[in-house]
Amino acid sequence: MKNWYAEDWGFTIEVIQVGERNIAEDCRLGLEPGDRFICRYGTPENFCPAAWFKLFPLMEVVRCGGDFRNLGGNSPTEAEFLCPDGVVVFRLKSYSVPNFSYQNQ
Repeated sequence: MKNWYAEDWGFTIEVIQVGERNIAEDCRLGLEPGDRFICRYGTPENFCPAAWFKLFPLMEVVRCGGDFRNLGGNSPTEAEFLCPDGVVVFRLKSYSVPNFSYQNQ
């Protein structure tokens, strides 16, 4: 694969809660609170494909200069969202590339 586009944003996705019992068995993939994923544009390895359908449009909001507070987010670049199955709560944090490093996340 040849990446030709310099991405402007990086993202961390953290599992905040899993079901009401907060145990991995409530999630089909076995995600647990504290699991973290880091990406720029592509889907992170082992990330839930169903949740990605909900996450990707949120990432586009930031890339287009939008503000997560208009969608109920905590800040212009941070929001929590529920997976499509209604089991896992994720926190999405966005970083402009000068403030983003895979090593520092």
